[in-house]
Formats: sequence, C-alpha cells, structure tokens
Amino acid sequence: MRRESEVKIFCSKNILGILGFSSVIAVVALLALGLTQNKPLPENVKFGIVLDAGSSHTNLYIYKWPAEKENDTGVVTQIEECKVKGPGISEFAQKLSEIDIYLTACMERARKVIPTSQHTETPVYLGATAGMRLLRMENEQLADKILAAVANSISSYPFDFQGARIITGQEEGAYGWITINYLLGRFTQKLSWFNLKPSEGDTQETYGALDLGGASTQITFVPRNETTESSNNTLRFRLYGKNYDVYTHSFLCYGKDQALLQKLSKDLQGTNGTIRDPCFHSGYRRKMNMSDLYEAPCTRRFEATFPFLPFAEVEIRGTGNYRQCRRSILQLLNTSYCPYSSCSFNGIFLPPLQGNFGAFSAFYYVMEFLNLTSEEQSAHKKMINTLEKFCSRPWEELQMYFGEVKEKYLSEYCFSGTYILALLLNGYHFTAESWKNIHFMGKVRSTSVGWTLGYMLNLTNMIPSEEPLSTPLSHSTYVFLMVLFSLMLVIVVIIGIFIFHKPSYFWKDMV
Repeated sequence: MRRESEVKIFCSKNILGILGFSSVIAVVALLALGLTQNKPLPENVKFGIVLDAGSSHTNLYIYKWPAEKENDTGVVTQIEECKVKGPGISEFAQKLSEIDIYLTACMERARKVIPTSQHTETPVYLGATAGMRLLRMENEQLADKILAAVANSISSYPFDFQGARIITGQEEGAYGWITINYLLGRFTQKLSWFNLKPSEGDTQETYGALDLGGASTQITFVPRNETTESSNNTLRFRLYGKNYDVYTHSFLCYGKDQALLQKLSKDLQGTNGTIRDPCFHSGYRRKMNMSDLYEAPCTRRFEATFPFLPFAEVEIRGTGNYRQCRRSILQLLNTSYCPYSSCSFNGIFLPPLQGNFGAFSAFYYVMEFLNLTSEEQSAHKKMINTLEKFCSRPWEELQMYFGEVKEKYLSEYCFSGTYILALLLNGYHFTAESWKNIHFMGKVRSTSVGWTLGYMLNLTNMIPSEEPLSTPLSHSTYVFLMVLFSLMLVIVVIIGIFIFHKPSYFWKDMV
C-alpha cells in the first residue's frame, strides 16, 4: 500500500510534466508519420510517340505515363504536339525520297523533349488513316512503298520504332471514343463516403464520339439496347473492370474534303465545265483540273462523258447561299433506303442515339472558326443563322476581315459548316432537342482529343511494367496510426483542461 501511495504521489506531483511529454510525443509521431507517408516517390515514367498520318496532314504526339499501371490501363497524358509541315503522306507517292525531310522537324523535336536516357526505351507508332485507306484501295503496292519509306525514315532515330500501319475505320472510331471518355474520367467509378467499394452500377455514363477528318467521318457510342442488328458495327471492350458493347461506323469518302469533291463532281454533271456553287461566297473563283476531281475512288460514281477533254479545267463560281448549299449536300446522303429498323444514311445501321457526344477534329476546328463551340453559342438555330449570314458575305469582304487565314480554308468554311449541320441532323439524325447533347471539343485537360491517345492507351498494355514503388505503410495501417496518435493528443488536451479547472482534485492527497 505504501508503494502504491508513493507512485500516486509521484504522478500527482509530476502530472503536468507527464502530460507535456505525452503531448510532445503525440505531435512528433503525427508529424513523422505524415511526412514519411506523404514523402514523394521518385518519378518513374515512360514516354511514347504516336504519329497521326491523316489524309491532309500529319501530327506527332508525345505521351508520358507512370511505369506502374493503374486499374490495368496506363495513366497517359500528352506533353507535346508537333504539326508536320506539308500534306498527308499519301501525297508522297511520286516523291518517296522527300519523306525524310518531311518528318525531320517533328522527330528532332521529339528527340529534344524526351530525356536522352530514355530514347531507346520510347516506342514510336505511326497510324495512317482514311487518306492511305483510299490509296490502298487504288494501289496497294504504292501504299506499301509509302509505309516502307516512312518506316525507314523513323527507324533512323534512336527510338524504339514499333511499325507504321494503316488503321481501320473501326479502330479510328473506337480509339477516339476511348480517348474522350478517358480524358473526361468516364471509365472510373464513383465513390461515396459510405460506399468506398464501388459497385457495377456506380460507373458513369460514357460519351459518344463524333470524328470528322478530311477523307472519313466516324460515329461511336454505347447504345442503350445491347442487341445489335449489324455485328460489323459492334466492338466489345473491357476497361477498368467493366464491359462496353460499342457501336461504331466509319464513312469512308465522307470526310469534309472528299465530301466537297463528291459534291463538285455531282454538280458538274450537265454543265460545260463551269459550276455556279452556292457553297462558295459570291465573287469567289477557283479553277481546278478535271483529273483532280476523279483521281480518287470517292468521285468515280459521278464520272461521265463530257463534251470537253478530261484534262480540261473546271471553274467554280461562288454564289453564297446557305439553303441552296444544304440542298446540294443532302443529295450526297441517301436516306431513302434502310434494311434495318433504323439507319444513318446509305443503308448503314445506326441504333437510336444515346447520351452526350463529343465532336472533335474538323467538327471542332470548323465550329471554332465560326465561333460556335461554346455551349451558349452552339444552339441548333443559332448555328443555322450564323451560317446563313456567313455564307452570304462577299468573298472580297471575307478576305479583308480574315486576311491571315489561308485562302483554301477560308473559302471552304461555308461548305464545311453547312456539311457538318447536314451530316449531324440528316445523316446521324440529331434533332433540335438532342442537339444540346453535342459538345464540340478541341482539348480536354491540355490533351488533344482524337484517336491517337486511345491508341496509346491500348498499346501501353503491351509495354512491360516495373514493380511499383510501394509507400512506407499500407493505407489501413496509416489510418490506424493517425487515429491512435490523434486520440492520444485529444486525451492529453482534455486532461490538461480538467487539471486547469480542478487542480485540487490531483493535489488533495498531498495536503
């Protein structure tokens, strides 16, 4: 009893010292734990390069991602974009020796951006799209020669070249869909405070993808009904632990450049070589060779016998009328025939549209020029009114206001804008009501929207991943210790306050 009394007396005498010491220990432990657990891990990253060889131009994208995978998919972000000067690679059929110079500037840019120590580990992929698909239809041997020349040029750089190939229209559509939903975070599952483990139903609804290039256009989305009437238009993906049955179709020859050539070839029928075209501004003149109209497969169906030589010039004279332009464009979209329950145009199956859509590439660039990309400005009627006014402006006036824009692009914005509206409303059957679901996108989180990021995401699954650098403590241990030391600190503070208000309770045995 005496020993117990001595201990009690000691504690009573030194209670403030003990509390102070406990407080210091708890605070130090919390600080040490926080600093140790949140100490930044050494950055362990990889790089990848994708070249988008389109019908009218080539772009080079550099991507970066952690070597450790997250949810079985690489966390990829874009760090550089380089536009290759010149036309698409399909234009080099008769000048293969110039491909080296063509690619030099952007490949050298990649050499500077990526650390030298990682050059040999950095994969390079080139995907060619509709321009090369058309060339392969015409001359497969020539298309192979271009790809071989491109491969030979890229192989001379210190990167890990993985090949140049022509991607299919389905791939182009599907990878664009992956890109949009990856950037918008639509593949990740929603968490709540009371449900830390997400269920299947917590997955967010994905966006559809609308892509418009120079030679083709793609529409891709997840339909509400999982049954399909056309297996050729369905792809299945498993991403982030969830299955997606995706509808996709690529319309070759219906990119904006090839659609314009189709319209001109159609309008040339029954003329003497002069086209009075409502899709070009009044006062605009353009001359082109007949051979330029009929050298691609897209315009062959309009080829006929003319009362003049096939190499003679065709003259375009603009009249600038939106409504007449739209009527002419609609003749390219055959909606009179459908062997399915519902179709887009030309007898192609299209399930009912579902959810929001991201419209990118030329959809975005054209609408950006017309100042119609913002949510407020992109109303259906607003677009029609804007195009009516824009198409009616004289060519001379446009040149004064937009002198810095290349003549080819400036002269075709009336056609391109009108074509986009016709394609979305009459081809894909968006309505005035569902138009609000279309969102024109150029970049999301500083990354260009297009098929290349989706391509990179897919390809990174084939790149070996190092053992991840683990944090010092598991998450559960970290939480437990933080709670324990916090409770210690709270108890010490409470006791201290109690002593301050009732000191006699601790010193009554001392009296």
